[in-house]
Amino acid sequence: MTSGRRRPGAPAEGGDGNAAGGSVPGQGSAGEVVIGSDHAGFVLKQAVAAHLGGLGYAVSDIGTFSEEPVDYPPICAAVARRIVGGEGTLGIVIGGSGQGEAIAANKVRGARAALCHDEYTARLARRHNDANVLSLGARVVATELALDIVDVFMRTPFDGGRHVARITELAAIEEEEAAAVGGRSGEESSPGADTPPAPAEAGPPT
Repeated sequence: MTSGRRRPGAPAEGGDGNAAGGSVPGQGSAGEVVIGSDHAGFVLKQAVAAHLGGLGYAVSDIGTFSEEPVDYPPICAAVARRIVGGEGTLGIVIGGSGQGEAIAANKVRGARAALCHDEYTARLARRHNDANVLSLGARVVATELALDIVDVFMRTPFDGGRHVARITELAAIEEEEAAAVGGRSGEESSPGADTPPAPAEAGPPT
């Protein structure tokens, strides 16, 4: 890449924790932690946000702000978009199981959301996958364990090395899918060979 700028969501090329994308947001970091949840994850979200704030992280909470039922996909996608767009360093999405939240976040191109139920999966998500969004299930992990998972996720750097090529391959799949969707949209918007001819107008009776 001749410009020296990294495409949003692309992996860092080093594992020292200092390069953009593979950084470890520490206390006083310029990058924000962006957090969001649905109603099932609201209580845990409040605990995580308070915990991170107490450690000195800048936290941007984009909702939801009560236990009133709400759909999770727009919230989780918004968290992921802010991370990919460079408006935050790492994101956290929380729901009942965390499954749908991870799926929703991963629909955003450049997002690498990891559903973690323990410290081990959180550590490897960062070290091997350069995960930029953590997904938690409030009905799966207790608050104390969730905070431990968050701490590991936040402080663990991306290893880089052999993992960079694999993350690059994931990004390439996203590019291929986007191109394929664009191609299909173009085909649908213009008449194709399979479009049946319009019926001929009836001529005068013979």
